[in-house]
Amino acid sequence: MRSAALLLALVFGPGCRESTGALSPDLERRFAQETVVRRADDLVFRYTRDPGGRSEIREDRLASIVVTRATVLVHKNDKVGVEITPRSRRDYAVERDGGRVRIRAGRGRSEELWSFVPPDDPAGWTADIRAVIRAAPGGR
Repeated sequence: MRSAALLLALVFGPGCRESTGALSPDLERRFAQETVVRRADDLVFRYTRDPGGRSEIREDRLASIVVTRATVLVHKNDKVGVEITPRSRRDYAVERDGGRVRIRAGRGRSEELWSFVPPDDPAGWTADIRAVIRAAPGGR
């Protein structure tokens, strides 16, 4: 019985997964005005809260990312994971480790890492995210 359920999950599971890339018409319009420079849907993000701390939490999250000239948005449809704009007050940074890109948000116990492998050009993704972060007051 258990092996039959596993077989069904393997056969039908990947095709039944709902996309994480849906955005409201208002956000689509806003991003079109800001000029989308990078976009990827349904990526696995390694989310870490309080990295290296005693209360570190790690989990893999399926999400999408949009990078415009003014915004970085990691989201699962309408649910926002992290949004960076010129009005953002939190500390932000981006770094690349080989093919992986890490977005750091916050400091200390409230710090979050959103790490992902982009579909192409990790250096370009890092540079485009960094350009948005530099425009924010907490960007570094």
